[in-house]
Amino acid sequence: MEAIKDYTAHIDTKKRITLRGARYDYYNVREYANGCILLEPRELVRPESISAATLRTMDASIQNFKAGKVSAPLDLSAFTE
Repeated sequence: MEAIKDYTAHIDTKKRITLRGARYDYYNVREYANGCILLEPRELVRPESISAATLRTMDASIQNFKAGKVSAPLDLSAFTE
């Protein structure tokens, strides 16, 4: 793979490196024992749907609620205005 950019960067007093003309706002950083640092671009997006694990947890919670396996009611009167 051919390099698109090749330049020397230095760490500032707060241990930061500035990437010139970075294409992404977020990067996953992996630092290896030999001193190599690997940056992989990340795009933060909202999930399209609820995950299967979350749906299973919600189903189990509703089953517990219907079976009467619930905690005592919480007193939220301290939070009213």
